[in-house]
Amino acid sequence: MAKFAFIVPPLTGHINPTLSIGAELISMGNQVAWISLDEALQERLPEGGELLVIRYEQDDQEKRANADYLDMITKKNVYGIESIKFLYEEVLVPLNRYMFDGIMQLLDAYGPDVVINDHQVFAGATAAYMKEIPYATSVTAPAAIKMMEDLPKIHEWEAKQIVALQQELGIAGDKSIACSELLTMVFTSREFFGEMTLPDCYQFPGPVIAGRSGSIAFDWDRFHAQSQPKILVSIGTTFDHAFKKDFFAKVIEAFAGEPLFVVVVSDENLFDEWPANFLVQNRIPQLEMLPYLDGVVCHAGHNTVCETLSNGLPLVVIPIAYDQSHVAGRVVHTGCGVRLNFNRFKATHLKNAVTEILTGPAYKQASQRIKASFEKAGGTRAAAHMLDNLHIKIS
Repeated sequence: MAKFAFIVPPLTGHINPTLSIGAELISMGNQVAWISLDEALQERLPEGGELLVIRYEQDDQEKRANADYLDMITKKNVYGIESIKFLYEEVLVPLNRYMFDGIMQLLDAYGPDVVINDHQVFAGATAAYMKEIPYATSVTAPAAIKMMEDLPKIHEWEAKQIVALQQELGIAGDKSIACSELLTMVFTSREFFGEMTLPDCYQFPGPVIAGRSGSIAFDWDRFHAQSQPKILVSIGTTFDHAFKKDFFAKVIEAFAGEPLFVVVVSDENLFDEWPANFLVQNRIPQLEMLPYLDGVVCHAGHNTVCETLSNGLPLVVIPIAYDQSHVAGRVVHTGCGVRLNFNRFKATHLKNAVTEILTGPAYKQASQRIKASFEKAGGTRAAAHMLDNLHIKIS
């Protein structure tokens, strides 16, 4: 039996895979804990999991100010390369600086045999390194790895931000240790990731898609009663800016009255009235719905794309910021969908793109091929066994 500790940011897409892997490790007889800022995570942990919450004195003004970093993601309009600069300078570096002392204290208290740091919580890798605890890394955004080859100057700049913080926290040298040289798990398949020469420590267990606890109210009777093709339109939960109204206005213009049934993830009050062939909710049971859909329109968020391709469905991808441009590029390169420009697309472009993925059999075939590659990679069980084998290797 081993003790594992996941170190996660307060971001659902980064946490969900660890819940699945942690549950599998617990079923194998191990102890598993999560180091997090979010006390509410306790309700989502698998049975037997332990939550270790980072807490600081309430009069520490600097730390409390840094704790508000997540709000910035939804309040600032950033696009393309500028979004990466913003992500590191305004979000990730302050977050990691904020979490570091708490991580160090909790590692001492828990005493794990193996630490698993999220690739964006490089303070977790730094703490494990300083405590001489073996660590693995979980990568929920594979673009962070592919960027080494595709955008080397951007990758070099990112590494400098990480190294500067490492030096500030007490590690000398000019090499980033954010990704483990023992095991770095990239949550996609090799086929979807693309060609790139990497050390053997980089492993590809495929997407780890966790079941979500709790039921979401949804009009399944109306949904299943539809005989026309069904599509989902979502630009994720991160982007809550004013531009949502412009985006969904184009969606309405493209699909109102068309022989399609359109499920839209949006605030129902965004417009006074939605078309009769639309079903609009702020939250939907996405994993349960995907097997019954014919296609998906999304912002190329890695989680949504992986969930879609895990069901063998084609996509129209409209990236906005962060790693989404890379993910959209992989969708197009693998033949699984069509890409539109977020700032320039018109309703006619969207309508034509959806028609193309629904009527062109090559898109469905390509999506089925990627689905098969995900299944072959192994998912949750493969990732858990990678970690268990790492513990055996270092013991």
